[in-house]
Amino acid sequence: MSDYNFQNRAAQARAGSAELIDQGLRTYMLKVYNLMALGLVITGLASFGTWQLAVENGHLTAFGTALYASPLRWVVMLAPLGMVFFLSYRINRMSVSAAQTAFWVYAGLMGLSLSSIFLVYTGQSIVQTFFVTAASFGALSLYGYTTKRDLTAMGSFLIMGLFGLIIASVVNIFLASSALSFAVSVLGVLIFAGLTAYDTQKIKEMYFDGDDAAVMGRKAIMGALTLYLDFINLFMFMLQFLGNRNN
Repeated sequence: MSDYNFQNRAAQARAGSAELIDQGLRTYMLKVYNLMALGLVITGLASFGTWQLAVENGHLTAFGTALYASPLRWVVMLAPLGMVFFLSYRINRMSVSAAQTAFWVYAGLMGLSLSSIFLVYTGQSIVQTFFVTAASFGALSLYGYTTKRDLTAMGSFLIMGLFGLIIASVVNIFLASSALSFAVSVLGVLIFAGLTAYDTQKIKEMYFDGDDAAVMGRKAIMGALTLYLDFINLFMFMLQFLGNRNN
């Protein structure tokens, strides 16, 4: 009887521990998604606000000319890249509040950089593509969160494909080939669709219930940054298919 009671208490303890881990994991993933969503909101507001200041009555303002038609455009284009490298390498030495602030700054800079899409595509097609991307991203991320399949091998293959995609994109800057541009767009959608599922699973597996609040906070911020980048890139490649260009 005593052995039975001991085994029963042990089983109850394991069940309670599993329940706490599940609750902690849900809280952690919810924070990741909330941070990512807020980052997208900041990017959207910064992008739309910048476009409003840059264009008036169909023509570039002085601010728009400086932003899109001067050497400043290279600073605007490269600033988000520099910021993401800074955040990636420094986050383990930053406080959670500082890392979170850096993420908001990065999201704002990305919005500034992406504001030029309003010059190329109609506002209606941008909004439509955003919602298509959001629905696709949600389904893919849910798959990555719930699947029992190990996506590590697929992720390694996709990361190699991403390097190939970057090289092809750089080459096409000089070739200006429409066929290569189409191929890059197709590959971009497929690669970032796969990376969304892979990264979600990886972020989930990063959770450890023994982490303190600071470590957990930094993990959530890096997870949000990773999924944010997947979303933005998926959106941009899908926009090349679904976006209607301005006349």
